[in-house]
Amino acid sequence: MRAMIDVVALGELLIDFAAKSTDSAGYPTMAANPGGAPGNFLAALNAYGRKTAFLGKVGNDAFGNLLLGTLNAAGIETKGILVDDSVFTTLAFVTFDESGDRSFSFARKPGADTQLRWEEVDKSLIDEAKVFHFGTYAKERGKLITFDPNLRPPLWRSPDDAREQMLWGLGQADVVKISDNEVEFLWNCTPEEGADKLLTEFGVSLAMVTLGPDGCLLKTRTAAFRAACPKVHPVDTTGAGDIFGGSAMARLLELDKPVSALTEDDLKYIGSFAAAAASLSTEHSGGIPSIREKDAVLKAMG
Repeated sequence: MRAMIDVVALGELLIDFAAKSTDSAGYPTMAANPGGAPGNFLAALNAYGRKTAFLGKVGNDAFGNLLLGTLNAAGIETKGILVDDSVFTTLAFVTFDESGDRSFSFARKPGADTQLRWEEVDKSLIDEAKVFHFGTYAKERGKLITFDPNLRPPLWRSPDDAREQMLWGLGQADVVKISDNEVEFLWNCTPEEGADKLLTEFGVSLAMVTLGPDGCLLKTRTAAFRAACPKVHPVDTTGAGDIFGGSAMARLLELDKPVSALTEDDLKYIGSFAAAAASLSTEHSGGIPSIREKDAVLKAMG
């Protein structure tokens, strides 16, 4: 009998092409990496001792097969990933400006990851899991729901569309990982005010706000902790937020207690590890390939 699944995620699975150099005419030379926030999230969970499964869709093409191989190698259960002959695996192109900030372009009209239909979803994986990232089906069955809004403006028709869908998602979730930039986009307020909004207005049990190089803020209705990041030399921030989320969930599952019962020490246990894991990942390219071993993360925490 195989081990119980800790976390199942539903969402996008794609190839990230990151610009490595630019020629004299401005055209980039790109390097391909496995991408998609839920895959990065699950791979971090697997790296830190948890059993996970993915629900999604790829095209029946070279990149789809590469993605399946990468997830299998990471230990993620892939039986819930459908391979579709009629659509192509989604491609994302990431370019950087002079200050290292990213911009995204997507080849996705439509991409395979957007074509998964509810009747195609392997719901037995949701039933088997302790945590679902993300959906309402699982909530009805008493699962812990986690959500990361993961704002990518080019994927939305307008900022208002993005805001509406992000707010809907926040209203479904028990545990939310959100960035300071996303808090500003939604409410134009501080990270602390954003965490309080999530707890009081959206019914979230644990709010985790990432603050880039300044660490993170974790808050429940009864406890709060602000974790710092170790000093690193970042080369690629792709996937760092997802790796933070997966690392945090791995530590939360280790504690094996209700979210409402988390103490300040528990939040420190979760947040310090997640901040270190995410920081170390930025010293390497890509999402899944940049996840560091647990011993390296513990050492970086000091």
